[in-house]
Amino acid sequence: MLSFENDYSEGCHPKVLEALANTNLIQQPGYGEDEFSLRAKEKIRLACAAPNAEIFFLVGGTQCNQVALDGLLRGNEGVLTAATGHINVHEAGAIEYTGHKVLALPHRNGKIFAAELRAWLEAYYADPTYPHMVYPGAVYISHPTEYGTLYSRRELSALSRVCRKYRIPLYLDGARLGYGLASKRTDVTLPDIARLCDAFYIGGTKVGALCGEALVFPRKNAPARFITHIKQHGAMVAKGRLIGAQFDALFTDGLYLEISRHAIDMAEKMKRGFLERGYRFFLDSPTNQQFVIVENGQLERLSRAVRSSFWEKYDESHSVVRFATSWFTPPENVDRLMRLLDEDNLQNIKNPAEIDRA
Repeated sequence: MLSFENDYSEGCHPKVLEALANTNLIQQPGYGEDEFSLRAKEKIRLACAAPNAEIFFLVGGTQCNQVALDGLLRGNEGVLTAATGHINVHEAGAIEYTGHKVLALPHRNGKIFAAELRAWLEAYYADPTYPHMVYPGAVYISHPTEYGTLYSRRELSALSRVCRKYRIPLYLDGARLGYGLASKRTDVTLPDIARLCDAFYIGGTKVGALCGEALVFPRKNAPARFITHIKQHGAMVAKGRLIGAQFDALFTDGLYLEISRHAIDMAEKMKRGFLERGYRFFLDSPTNQQFVIVENGQLERLSRAVRSSFWEKYDESHSVVRFATSWFTPPENVDRLMRLLDEDNLQNIKNPAEIDRA
């Protein structure tokens, strides 16, 4: 069975596994005070050009979003995000569970824009009854978005200016950040994100690690007593070395970006294959997630040999399907997918003359 279902079906990159094995029996302090975590933090600070950054290692993306946003928000505050934002759709109400409302904004291909954000905030404060409403205490974006799209440096800068004008933190979900940074069509770098955002995380789970995310407060601006806050959420890993050693490996000799570029190369190869076979795309994604419009009958047949992700209904006879590559995806798997598409097309040709032409 081929799998293009997600970008975390594999375990971890061999160099990450090697780092874990090599450090396995070395005794170290707990709770992130081990030498591997401390070394990884220094490498991340260097990569972010943020020497004063405070960095915390957590296990997964939903946990990271919940812990970070609950720390950034006061009890009477909510968080603004695109209606399609992960915290609004696919995190089972994890933010609301902490008492903070998610405030949905209109989006374009998964992105929110400064003009709409500014208009929302202006309308909020223009309403004389706003003290009775949930206060907008933070803005959440993801890069890449749920649709694999990316913010440009200009768009990110504009959002940052609005947030700073209204004194609300801009938080970036970087579950797939490696694939965003490695895209051939981005002008956003890790130092740009550290400069323009108030908090963000660097995803490991989807980019070569067994598990783990690196939450970054780039200007030594973590909420007060944040370690205690992490522990109250049950998110403190006693053997912090398990995540620290993985990020130490990922941020050694450019491995994080190197393996992310591979996913982009495989996504582009896959995209060319779909286009050559006449498939349409729901939108133009420059990252490792590609959204293809597939006829429902073909999707049913294809699902017997290929795992993919249903995204949404397109019309009565077609669905939008996500095909995702990863840091590992072998080129042969993309070739096999294309051969399956060709075989399926042949099965649907009734006229023998058409088979000859195919």
